[in-house]
Amino acid sequence: MRLELEKRAESSASFALISPFLALGLTLFAGSIMFSLLGHNPIRAMYIYFIEPLSETWSLHELAIKAAPLILIATGLSLCFRSSNWNIGAEGQFTMGAVAGSIIPVLMPEQNGLWVLPMMLLCGIVGGALWGSIPALLKNRFGANEILTSLMLVYVAGLFLDWIVRGPWRNPGGYNFPETRGFSAGQILPEILDSGRAHYGALFALLGVIIAWFVLARTIKGFEIQVVGEAPRAARFAGFDTKKTTLYVFLVCGGFAGLAGICEVSGAIQQLRPVISPGYGFTAIIVAFLGRLNPLGIFAAGIILALSYLGGEAAQISLGVSNKIGNVFQGLLLFFVLACDTLIHYRLKLVPTRDGAGIAQEATHGAD
Repeated sequence: MRLELEKRAESSASFALISPFLALGLTLFAGSIMFSLLGHNPIRAMYIYFIEPLSETWSLHELAIKAAPLILIATGLSLCFRSSNWNIGAEGQFTMGAVAGSIIPVLMPEQNGLWVLPMMLLCGIVGGALWGSIPALLKNRFGANEILTSLMLVYVAGLFLDWIVRGPWRNPGGYNFPETRGFSAGQILPEILDSGRAHYGALFALLGVIIAWFVLARTIKGFEIQVVGEAPRAARFAGFDTKKTTLYVFLVCGGFAGLAGICEVSGAIQQLRPVISPGYGFTAIIVAFLGRLNPLGIFAAGIILALSYLGGEAAQISLGVSNKIGNVFQGLLLFFVLACDTLIHYRLKLVPTRDGAGIAQEATHGAD
């Protein structure tokens, strides 16, 4: 006997609704087993991982800081994925948005007018959008696979950041450390409340979710994106330009990622360093699919994945486990999300295994 996947005649709407919750539950179950194998009480470990980070005001602020870039990037990715453009390079767009947005504070550190911060944000959006347009242009012009091109550009952006902070943008008064000069007060995103570090990047994430939801649900452009992704042939009959849509979604996605990059640098880090992201661009892919490519769902999923970062740090401190434990949880979640999504369209079927005699007998009957 063996297991096979058999395509369902009709996808289950109810299972599609509960699939993210099922994936989350399976992740928690697998995580409990993992902590047990590591010699820790699974109940205490899961409390430290998922509940303890929510028990203090300061940690809620940290949750908002980590959730903001995930939500912004995943919201942009949802537009790409809905149009069947598989942008895997949001991490690079995040990085280039941070670099472009840092031009003013690094090259003109004395500037602190009211125009500086809006211009930094605008430069970050433009930098991320331009970097995101490269895979789109290569796909439209040469038919290049956007998965490969966008992913390779991540490493180009990372190496460019590393070079620029060690070379031309290195802080002359920084004792030769690979970092730029610190941003001045007028170049830093202000905090929302006095009780913690959460900055206006969290509000930008909320605004981005609302705008993306409105575009997808209430505009012709949103309808075009969905038609191009689900029925390309129907999109051509309707007069929708697939190449223009591809360029549009990559520009928007890159702009969202670039905004997340400059918000992270201006709000949380307040300077450029060789590493400015713990992998937000890749984790945002999990956020997008866990949120069912719906901006409102992405908002909730972004908070859950941000909690995995805080929980990993809490578990490292309290339990002495590896700092990579958060990556393990994210990987488990992605695996179970994809597995549950597969079962929306396919069912498992037990099929008897045929031996050699049975195959020969069937061949003989066929010949007769």
